Amino acid sequence: MNGNEVSVMFDMRAPAFGAPITKLYDAMLEMSAFADEIGVSRIGVMEHHGSEDGYLPAPFVLAGGVAARTKRARISITAVILPLHDPVKVAEQIAVLDIMSGGRLEVVLAAGYVPSEFQMFNVSLKHRGRLMDEGTDIIMRALRGERFAAGGREIFIRPLPLQQPEDIVILGGGVEASARRAARAGAGFSPLRADLFAVYDAECAKLGKPPGRKYSSGLPLSIHITEDPDRAWAQVGPHAVHVCKAYADWAAQEDVSNSPFAGLDNEAIIRASGLFVCWTPDEVVANAPAVLANFGGLNFMPLLGGLAPELGWESLELLKAKVMPRLTPLLAGS
Repeated sequence: MNGNEVSVMFDMRAPAFGAPITKLYDAMLEMSAFADEIGVSRIGVMEHHGSEDGYLPAPFVLAGGVAARTKRARISITAVILPLHDPVKVAEQIAVLDIMSGGRLEVVLAAGYVPSEFQMFNVSLKHRGRLMDEGTDIIMRALRGERFAAGGREIFIRPLPLQQPEDIVILGGGVEASARRAARAGAGFSPLRADLFAVYDAECAKLGKPPGRKYSSGLPLSIHITEDPDRAWAQVGPHAVHVCKAYADWAAQEDVSNSPFAGLDNEAIIRASGLFVCWTPDEVVANAPAVLANFGGLNFMPLLGGLAPELGWESLELLKAKVMPRLTPLLAGS
């Protein structure tokens, strides 16, 4: 892992029972600026397409807004579904956004798994591995400044990012092939399974390349801070159930049997799973050493599943007043 971090993440889901989408987008930019001011390490946005609840389909656009409102936090896109995009356009957006952010960008590239998304973009799921290999190679070479031919076209992008591509690009994945792909590309790695770090490290050593940035999928996926967890669960619970059901439905499209969201269809089961939690400030501080030791980061989603912004603000204000000051020794030791 690359140090102890506090991350605030946004997927921009806006189900009909949640807050209006305009309020969510307004709040997201305000929350990003606030998170940056209180010392949050990373502000992240996500990507999916064709979702009934409006899941963010244009992460580079929203990340540009975050770049304009922040000064210190790294900006993370987690993840770009690369097979759905022209890699040259992705490279150009990476370069411009890295410049806009003053060299604070990181982008996870993933192969995707939702059949309906691939159908909408007229891309075959069967080709995603090849498209990941080809697209990653094009992006890394283009961001290094090369002029080269690939796929029957000449590729040359300008401007170039402030950071080296190895410090920006991270590959996601849940199989050994994804670990080896990341090592070959000289990119960082963010696996669905922590045991794949060993495969990645071994492949990097075999190729004589230093490992890049490494992030695991931390648990809890989101912490909601509250002085009254039972009251907070009554407010957050329906949104957590919506998120879990939506991810499980996507996984079921491809018959993904190991989805962590499968069967999480009510509040009691979700609470027992530990994927989403409502903790008091004292509980956050008490649990932080173990969470940081195991996963390297504490994650917060203040607009989880279209949660009312005022509830998200309550959590963030407690993060500022009663958690961040007490986490300083842990975070400073990263």
